[in-house]
Amino acid sequence: MERKSNGKLVPLARQLRKNMTKEERRLWFDYLREYPRKFVRQKIVGRYILDFYCAQAKLAVEVDGSQHYEPAVAERDRERTKYLEGFGITVIRIPNNELMCNFRGACEYIDLHVKRRMSLTEARS
Repeated sequence: MERKSNGKLVPLARQLRKNMTKEERRLWFDYLREYPRKFVRQKIVGRYILDFYCAQAKLAVEVDGSQHYEPAVAERDRERTKYLEGFGITVIRIPNNELMCNFRGACEYIDLHVKRRMSLTEARS
């Protein structure tokens, strides 16, 4: 297993934080930034940069554009998810159009996953 941190990706993560997509910006400023459990943007985990990450719940939220439905990209996403699961991280994916057309539903979906992950964490304690 690789190390969880990767200093080589720090400049790219900073750039991605400054240049979020409109969907990422909406999710961050209108929901995740004030969420009761702390989320961070552009979290580096090994060789990947996660769109949003909640360490308490070990939950990654990925905001996906249409390119993620192309077979080659979808395969890379599956490999990435498997890699992150090796660190105990659950990955959920939310399509861009879902954030724009059903923002409340997308937020409820995230909230549901955080609560599920937190109940699992608390049950292990």
